[in-house]
Amino acid sequence: MEDQASNSMNTVYLVINCIILAFGIGIGPLVMRQYYLAGGDLVWFASWLETGGWPVMFIPLLINYLRRRKEDASAKLFFIDMPLFVGSAVLGSLTGFDDYMYAYGVGVLPVSTSSILIATQLAFMAIFAYILCKLKFTAFSVNAVVLLTLGAVVLGLHSKADRPHGITNREYWIGFLLVLAAAVLYGFILPAVELMYKKSKQQITYTLVMETQMVMCVFATLVCSVGMIFSKGFQKIPKEASGDKHGAVMYYVVVTCSALVWQCFFLGAVGVVHYSSSLLSGIIIAAALPLTEVLAVIIYDEKFQPEKGLSLFLSLWGFASYFWGEKQQSKKNKSVEDQDRSDHSAFSTSV
Repeated sequence: MEDQASNSMNTVYLVINCIILAFGIGIGPLVMRQYYLAGGDLVWFASWLETGGWPVMFIPLLINYLRRRKEDASAKLFFIDMPLFVGSAVLGSLTGFDDYMYAYGVGVLPVSTSSILIATQLAFMAIFAYILCKLKFTAFSVNAVVLLTLGAVVLGLHSKADRPHGITNREYWIGFLLVLAAAVLYGFILPAVELMYKKSKQQITYTLVMETQMVMCVFATLVCSVGMIFSKGFQKIPKEASGDKHGAVMYYVVVTCSALVWQCFFLGAVGVVHYSSSLLSGIIIAAALPLTEVLAVIIYDEKFQPEKGLSLFLSLWGFASYFWGEKQQSKKNKSVEDQDRSDHSAFSTSV
């Protein structure tokens, strides 16, 4: 009964993290695009905002600490040990570079295009999960990877009609390739997080997950801060705010919302990795694609050419293929478990 209750709670936490992740990846690109459309052009600052909201993580961690302190006066403020801290720092630094590549792409590509491209990280995530975490491929997962890759190729073949006004062909292709590179890198980072959890000698609790996420965000923000310092980005923020199309107040509202929404994304991503797997995290990220696509067309009046429709269809087909495969595998595993339980019961009875 205790195991069943524990499994039920884990399922609840998994669902909550899936919702947080879907919200973050569904809304984050739209808010970031709004920053650029209103006149913002500091790529390092847009990158910084993706993880710069890390101080909000202190709130749940502090509440959790105070609750533990009531039960035990000697309760530790943080649980994370040095190996986990170092691993989180390294992956966080990589995340900082990933943030820059993605932020550059969002600045020159339509949201609908960059979202389809970033969804291809599922393919790379599957490959790295196979290498690092010994994930087993099925015909359905392979089919999903192929379809998502084809979706990105279709977009690349029709780039000219998709280029926003004022963006050169060179800028478009640099952004296109950088978003793909960001997809590859983040496709590595989440399986690496999963591997880090598995190799850790600590018991991985959700509190520890929040701590590792905060460390990752701190180091990602440090990387982006170095970029901001060298590009003199911090000095340019007040001037950029005063020149915002909607006023300085709206500028700061947008950048604050961007920082908070992206925290939802990163926290949800590592939460899903903890309660399930890096591949499921990639699936949720990719599954939020239709939401971002539709909202981008409605809010920003982006063009939705036939090739985008085809790319979206291929992506959704890939998602459906993966989910169907997971459902079939779940049924198969349940059938095996029921058979083992039946055999064990029959053996116990005979004894």
